[in-house]
Amino acid sequence: MSSSTPVYKRVLLKVSGEALMGSQGFGIDVAVADRIASDIAEARRMGVEVGVVVGGGNIFRGVAVASKGGDRVTGDHMGMLATVINALALATSLRKLDIDTVVLSAIAMPEICESFSQRQALHHMDQGRVVIFAGGTGNPFFTTDSAGALRAAEIGAQAIFKGTQVDGIYSADPKKDPDATRFERLTHSEVLEKGLAVMDVAAVALARENAIPIIVFSIHEKGGFGQILTGGGLKTIVTDN
Repeated sequence: MSSSTPVYKRVLLKVSGEALMGSQGFGIDVAVADRIASDIAEARRMGVEVGVVVGGGNIFRGVAVASKGGDRVTGDHMGMLATVINALALATSLRKLDIDTVVLSAIAMPEICESFSQRQALHHMDQGRVVIFAGGTGNPFFTTDSAGALRAAEIGAQAIFKGTQVDGIYSADPKKDPDATRFERLTHSEVLEKGLAVMDVAAVALARENAIPIIVFSIHEKGGFGQILTGGGLKTIVTDN
């Protein structure tokens, strides 16, 4: 059941790099970035404050380097740079819609974007801007899922919205197993105990410790973000309440 009134005032949207490449095998599909931006713009028009964490898997994955015998730390640094590229692309799409947007990077690169600090993030959000967090946590060995949970806690987000390839959390990959069942609600502990591939363990544990619900939905459904913000749409809610 949904209404036109949003359930949440401030949220953190986690967008994977893979979501930005659409049907391409690599890189950024501008049409997809524009569509995701339009969903974020709709949320802003509803009065919802939005922070965004973007991944970098469409361009580079640090773990791929490590799996081939390369240096994991260097690989993760390269992956962090990929997230900055994606953040700049999404910011461009939002600005085309006249949405005031700022990119804050965990890695200092002042010629390109502002550096992250909690104080700056809160200031920009209080000014009504969409804040895109780039560079992951700024540390190797942590995923952008962990960055999403960390930034959500730092900005006081009421929920983490994890945009995925499917419309919720399933018992197995629904694209491979037609008998996979979708969960409506789970607790953070159940996600960890069942080993469900929602977000990595550190991210789920951090969300649990800070009592932040995780809402998993399909990033590919146009208007889906707005639907779920008002209590409708297909999703799985992970909460201990």
